[in-house]
Amino acid sequence: MNESPIGADANRRQVLYWRLLSRLFDADEQPALEAASVAVVDDLGLPAALLDPSVSVDNLVQRFPELSAELRGLMAAEGLPSGDAPPGEAEVRRAALVSKLLLNVFATGSGDVTATDLARWKQDAGWLEQALGAEPGRLHTQPGGSELAGVLTGLEGDLVRRMRLREVLADPALARQLTPSMSLIEQLLRDKANLSGVALANAKALIRRFVDEVAEVLRTQVEQTSVGAVDRSVPPKRVFRNLDLDRTIWKNLTNWSPDDQRLYVDRLYYRHTARKTTPSRLIVVVDQSGSMVDSMVNCTILASIFAGLPKVDVHLIAYDTRALDLTPWVHDPFEVLLRTNLGGGNDGPVAMALARPKITEPRNTVMVWISDFYEFDRSQPLFDGIQAVHRSGVRFIPVGSVNSSGHQSVNPWFRQRFKDLGTPVISGHIRKLVFELKSFLT
Repeated sequence: MNESPIGADANRRQVLYWRLLSRLFDADEQPALEAASVAVVDDLGLPAALLDPSVSVDNLVQRFPELSAELRGLMAAEGLPSGDAPPGEAEVRRAALVSKLLLNVFATGSGDVTATDLARWKQDAGWLEQALGAEPGRLHTQPGGSELAGVLTGLEGDLVRRMRLREVLADPALARQLTPSMSLIEQLLRDKANLSGVALANAKALIRRFVDEVAEVLRTQVEQTSVGAVDRSVPPKRVFRNLDLDRTIWKNLTNWSPDDQRLYVDRLYYRHTARKTTPSRLIVVVDQSGSMVDSMVNCTILASIFAGLPKVDVHLIAYDTRALDLTPWVHDPFEVLLRTNLGGGNDGPVAMALARPKITEPRNTVMVWISDFYEFDRSQPLFDGIQAVHRSGVRFIPVGSVNSSGHQSVNPWFRQRFKDLGTPVISGHIRKLVFELKSFLT
């Protein structure tokens, strides 16, 4: 006898909730339930990444934007089904999404925690709050939300304590044992608002040390400014080292005296050494969302190096949902990093609105835009702005990410359009960006 559709949906929903409980409390039953859950999710047309605990909700929504609207209000009181209604496919789908939210927020483990782990957890907790009908960080304002908001606060505190970075920074002896690294700097930048006194001083010292070390490496990759074309409008400097002996002899051959066997020189000729040095403007726009930490650090340092070259006018803008002009501090990447606020969403058009007025001579301007270009509903407005800048004559360089490994992540929608525009996304390796900038600026 065949099982009714209602009975099948009830069983599938039960499998998903059993999997949720087994992951939280009973690992023995987990393998069989995982296999059954994969089949259920596949049958629903949902991505397999939904069952991967290492994939954050934020990353899942970036990869599958259609899930965004479905997650918002998913667990709100007005959206809950009637208790008397038999479960259908919609309820099975809801169970899969709810399980993802609950596991990512409440299954935090017990090991060490990195700043990236904490940032991902905060984003997932924000999605849980939105599923409950509240804005991120505003769950306590919802009816009955104060208790759950307190639970989330406790979980966040546990994750921060497992970092134990503040304790180390507060002890000068222990702080001196720390070796600066990108992951450590990321933690310091994320937590700097919570530091004070000795801990803050030690954090700043570590950031300064790391910046200096990276700057030393990058300077070796940025060669001396190459010479431009000779500017013949500038009279040659009349010094011996500029004397053009061959030309001087050739021009004075008419003064050769056969009788004296001597060449009488009426005029000395000198080589032109002045070079045309048209000032170039470099505008660097950096996405400072949580996924772009490496880019933020490397590009602020690289911008400061190019700012030290003659005839290069450098401007630096960082953005998330707001844009910040960091040009006054472009010569000091340490100060730039202290003024950043890692995390948050993206609003590229806001950054473009701040960057475009800086373009005064388009054909003598290069704009470097470092981002993963996941802009959601702001994608088309941002691309329209980029297209207009490119057509005006600006050299536009899109970069997916800038780190030591060369790994990059770029929204496929933008990647294809940049390719069609004739400005393909360059490799994320820092050396590639150095080469591109040198070829334009020097």
